[in-house]
Amino acid sequence: MYIGWDWATETHDVTVMDNTGARVDRWELAHTEDGLAKTLARLWRHGTPADLPVAIETSRGLVVDRLLAAGHPVVPVHPNAFHAMRPRWGASKAKTDAGDSHKLADYLRTDGHLLPRLEPTDQATLDLQALTRQRTDHVEVRIAAVNQLAAVLDAHWPGGKAVFADLDSDIALAFLERYPTPASAAKLTAGRLEAWCKRRGYSGKRSGSVLIERLRSAPQAASRLGENTVAQLVRVQAQLVSAVRATIRELDTAIAAAVETHPYAPLFAGMPRIGKVNLGQIIGELGPILERAQTSEQFIAEVGVVPVTRASGKSHAVTFRVAANRRARQAITTFADNSRHGSDWAAKIYSDARARKKRHPHATRILARSWLRVMWACWRDGSCYDPAVHQANGKINTTDSAAEAA
Repeated sequence: MYIGWDWATETHDVTVMDNTGARVDRWELAHTEDGLAKTLARLWRHGTPADLPVAIETSRGLVVDRLLAAGHPVVPVHPNAFHAMRPRWGASKAKTDAGDSHKLADYLRTDGHLLPRLEPTDQATLDLQALTRQRTDHVEVRIAAVNQLAAVLDAHWPGGKAVFADLDSDIALAFLERYPTPASAAKLTAGRLEAWCKRRGYSGKRSGSVLIERLRSAPQAASRLGENTVAQLVRVQAQLVSAVRATIRELDTAIAAAVETHPYAPLFAGMPRIGKVNLGQIIGELGPILERAQTSEQFIAEVGVVPVTRASGKSHAVTFRVAANRRARQAITTFADNSRHGSDWAAKIYSDARARKKRHPHATRILARSWLRVMWACWRDGSCYDPAVHQANGKINTTDSAAEAA
């Protein structure tokens, strides 16, 4: 039996198909606990969950989690790939929920042996993945909030932005809370500002005279808003930045604690300049790929740092891989870029790539491929990273001549 599951936020459609392509069962269910529970029970009538693979156009979410927990093999189908298959069921490419669940079941029946199945990931890895992904989301929110704060200051008080180098630092946010308008800072002197900074543990090594000069040399605002309104705008935006920074610090603590106890951490913790957060990102994003990959080249391809070759009788092109696990690629390229500042081996691979006229992002991906081979060797052997073993003895191929065109 083959199951096609067309999912949505409010309702789903499920089709059960046999080996001959005949529809055995089909129903629609609401996205409620009652609907999901009855559907899982109804699927039991057609066989044990292990013998009922489910094709669905997503690889994550509540439905996928429930299917995996029930024991069903889940076959995620990329929407673009599924869309490309539609002509086999008719030239009109008609789309309905019932039709899509039927097509998914049929696609699984005919091509299921070519499609990878979603394997349940270890809970510790999932926890790290969730923590690091939420941290990434909060960092994006912080960047947006700081940019909005900068825009408010540019319009209404440029001097408040100029005093300290980092607008989202503790001292800069405290300054804006205390002096949210030009008028509130009008009576500041170098001595008063230096004393204020000292009370707040300022460590920027800039004297009060330097800081007050930055304040005084900034353009004078000519805002048409009232002083109370400007103060409200600045303070509220500064409080938002402070709140997001607090959540990021809390997530950093949680990630560090999760990394300490994760079984994969010792394998990679000794790599140069990897850091707790980046190590958590690598384990959370690359761990599930490591678990299902059969070869190092499959592992590297799924991470997304190898190019795509398109060749025919008339053309041959090697291009950047757009469709990839972007979070995994970001995790490994961030580490690779950092590692070249702490490892002569990594620095040489990067500099050699640059000498061949590769741009920085391309050279970083070349270095990332070498690190992924090292990680694969650590994973395969169950051994902690050792430069003498994984670099100097030549077991890890650090050349990429066949894949350097993109």
